[in-house]
Amino acid sequence: MTIKILPLEESEEPPGSYALACSPSFASAVPARFPAISRAKAFRSRYFPDASIVEWNDWQWQLKNRVTTVSQLEKFVRLTDNERQALQRHSSTLPFAITPYYASLISPDNPKDPVRRAVVPVVNELMVSSGEAHDPLGEDSHTPVPGLVHRYPDRVLFLVTDYCSNYCRYCTRSRMVGRRKSHSPARWQKAIAYIAANPEIRDVLLSGGDPLTMADEQLDWLLTRLRQIPHVEMIRIGTKAPMVLPQRITPELVAMLKKHHPLWMSIHCTHPDELTEEATKACAMLADAGIPLGSQTVLLSGINDSLDTMRQLMHGLVKTRVKPYYLYQCDPIIGSAHFRTPVSKGLEIYQGLRGHTSGYAVPNYVIDAPGGGGKIPLIPETVVGREGNDLLLRNYEGKVYRYPDIIGAASRAS
Repeated sequence: MTIKILPLEESEEPPGSYALACSPSFASAVPARFPAISRAKAFRSRYFPDASIVEWNDWQWQLKNRVTTVSQLEKFVRLTDNERQALQRHSSTLPFAITPYYASLISPDNPKDPVRRAVVPVVNELMVSSGEAHDPLGEDSHTPVPGLVHRYPDRVLFLVTDYCSNYCRYCTRSRMVGRRKSHSPARWQKAIAYIAANPEIRDVLLSGGDPLTMADEQLDWLLTRLRQIPHVEMIRIGTKAPMVLPQRITPELVAMLKKHHPLWMSIHCTHPDELTEEATKACAMLADAGIPLGSQTVLLSGINDSLDTMRQLMHGLVKTRVKPYYLYQCDPIIGSAHFRTPVSKGLEIYQGLRGHTSGYAVPNYVIDAPGGGGKIPLIPETVVGREGNDLLLRNYEGKVYRYPDIIGAASRAS
């Protein structure tokens, strides 16, 4: 069977979205996979009364019915003046879109609601602070061919799309996502050719945008061609779909992904409120397919910058079979000051997790160094000095212990 790659047009919205272009009669064949969830049922009945449960549980319907305007959002959220002004001016910053599913998680009356703050803009986005940049990680300077970032020796970041189902207000790639101007099958071919021509590349991370907003056929096409490159040992997919669009994790998608092992998935999860029954089921389907799941969480002021919230999130992820992998210090993109915490806050949270809970529930706290320096781990100081041959170590309780570093001392003496 010949797989046709759909042309990607230069508009914020794809022509009916990637998936809709592949399956115009999508609602007829989709089972009601989440029929008994009262929250979603009540929200759908009130705000989308014409949508059937089958439509609600279809990811293509969710994309087609995203909330993208002030008039749509204010039907179920009491907007503040700050939010309203930002929405009216959002075209000058990061695009605005929320799936109906994710909108059902938003508090209608509380502007400090963590889910709401993550996706509803405020005027702070228009303020530029010292040290902020459109491309703070210097990705553009490490781009040998369009859409491919080659910063580390043995791995590349393959930006296969700039389309997301939801747009997080703190997005590292706010300069490019949702613009629909930078990705096409022709660019994919050039990136694949570059990977094939550089045998040191053993690890490919598909990101964007969100790769899971593409149709199964398109993603299968990309994965198949990457698997044909002998030196590509592992492929990873970075996505937020299980948290914002769990309907995307279909049996058909999972069956396709299983063909391309070893395949890993990095899931962007921000707050415990995202760990719904739907998200948990989506992650279970992926885990049952043998796909190792890791989480990536951005530390965000007023959203998850407390030890209690972060502990709940990490414990919830582990119960969902997602290994907490990275806790990111928020990147200094333009207009991000209201989201960024002091690094000391991140160290405080890390210290409160390390040793106080399972090691599997403790992520690596990192700064992705501005200017393209890569990820640098941040940890509280544990090696506090030496006394003779003894190394002095501070544990999670702040107590100091001795380790007889005799071998190290002998090597220094020789």
